[in-house]
Amino acid sequence: MPMDALCLSAVLRETAAAVTGGRIDKIYQPSRDEVILQIRGREGACRLLLSANPARPRIQLTGLNWENPAQPPMFCMLLRKYLAGGRILELRQPPMERVAELRIEATDEMGDKVPRRLILEAIGRKTNLLLLDGEDRIVDCLRRVDGDLTTARPLLPGMFYQDPPPQPGKRDPSALTEEDRAAILAGPLDAPADKFLLDRFAGFSPLIAREAAFEAFGDVDSPAGQNAPLLLDKLSALVERTAAGQTEPTLLRREGKAVDFTFRPILQYGPGTESISYPTFAALLDDYYQARETADQVRQKGQDLLKPLTQARDRLARKMALQEKELAQSHDRDRYRLFGELITANLYRMKKGERTLRAQNYYDPDGGEIDIPLDPLKTPQQNAARYYKLYTKAKTAEEMLTIQLEKGAKEMEYLDSVLESVSRAQGDRDLEEIRQELVETGYLRRRAKAKDRMKRPAAKPLEFRSSAGLRISVGRNNLQNDRLTTKQAGKWDYWLHTQKIHGAHVILWTEGQAPDDQSLREAAMLAAWFSQGKEGKKVPVDYTPVKFVKKPAGARPGMVVYTTYQTAYVDPDPGLADRLKA
Repeated sequence: MPMDALCLSAVLRETAAAVTGGRIDKIYQPSRDEVILQIRGREGACRLLLSANPARPRIQLTGLNWENPAQPPMFCMLLRKYLAGGRILELRQPPMERVAELRIEATDEMGDKVPRRLILEAIGRKTNLLLLDGEDRIVDCLRRVDGDLTTARPLLPGMFYQDPPPQPGKRDPSALTEEDRAAILAGPLDAPADKFLLDRFAGFSPLIAREAAFEAFGDVDSPAGQNAPLLLDKLSALVERTAAGQTEPTLLRREGKAVDFTFRPILQYGPGTESISYPTFAALLDDYYQARETADQVRQKGQDLLKPLTQARDRLARKMALQEKELAQSHDRDRYRLFGELITANLYRMKKGERTLRAQNYYDPDGGEIDIPLDPLKTPQQNAARYYKLYTKAKTAEEMLTIQLEKGAKEMEYLDSVLESVSRAQGDRDLEEIRQELVETGYLRRRAKAKDRMKRPAAKPLEFRSSAGLRISVGRNNLQNDRLTTKQAGKWDYWLHTQKIHGAHVILWTEGQAPDDQSLREAAMLAAWFSQGKEGKKVPVDYTPVKFVKKPAGARPGMVVYTTYQTAYVDPDPGLADRLKA
């Protein structure tokens, strides 16, 4: 669900206790829409995430490790200039608005204390993050908005900040008077209960409107009708409990997948949806958003790799299709040799200028005749030579096209493996290694700018521990696969890979001992999970000691051959990686 005003108020109550009075040590901007403030608070260091992503707007404490870009964005540099070292005086929310405001005491260029405000407007598509000076002028914002007073609220540096306009026709349920209540009950009451609430009140989501209706009527489809006073009572009680801090961070999970979150238990869905309580909103929001954000960030940053890879793959597929067509035509080359031989055998009765030769086919057991097309501008001898030449050309073409198609098949396999590596990338470092690999193999040009060529520490393979305590390493890309298999693993360690399916190289470090069956099975399940077969059943995984795995000379990164192997058939387990993570 979007973080509505009621849920935001519960999150801010938890967050304010940790950050109020704290000092901003560092500021990061790991992605275009997200800013992290590292704060020294009264209860220790913490990290405050402000997300202006329209699909996931929120403010929260976070315990996740975020990967930062090599060069901080301009907005990040601006925040560092104006807020670094500042003290957080207050974290507040306008009544029933999806707006969070940090009031900060910072230091200007002269060393004087000056007020600043950092405002997160978590309003769907209009989500924004703004920095204001002491006079409420906009220093800058994450998304600048042009416009005029009649069409849009302009948000540009130097302009005075204006609060977001209230939703027309909607009341604040936390300030509902008897006159407001009477006016609402005097209006039409035939709408469904949840729509009745949503049309008249600001600050809460459809999920909470349905839950209030469920508490009042026992279902979510009943109209407000004569029971509208009871519905208003339930809504007022909900707002009062939230204001008093009676909230419970709750994750809703259906069929094993997180589908929603809120600030209280939800009963409307019945046993088909599981409500899981969390100790803090920080833990809840980290769990709910982590997988989504990682996938989205990698997808966005990997687009510049996917485009040349997809183009190269499509170009290679077209080339191979033409080669296969030519190869099929070359299989008919014996017909050219037959024509040449029959023309040679009938030279004595041929004349220049003829367009067709009808001759007896002495290769036909029935002794039938055959018509041979001729070029009237050529002599009989030249026509025979032309067919012999076509035969020789087709024979040579078959040999060369067979070789080229074998090379193309290996190239296609390599490109598919790189595409699979991009799909498994978990951050900038993974994508940078894949980019380096594509530069080395000639698919991408080397970056011209020195700052773009700046080397980063190589990402490490994924590390796990089997139930028996054996170390398991999983390569993130082809370069890591090569390092693991050909340089780091010992000859008695075990190598695992899905059979005829693109995936990661997995090394089970045996420390010179024979591995136990459970460790081998867990390593095989990891190999299946980190492959294109992760959604399948009974995925075949080959395993063998590393000494039987060789890399052919001149082979592409990640390409190996192996012998003397065994095959295990395993079902990928989505939770195994989390359970075994080192």
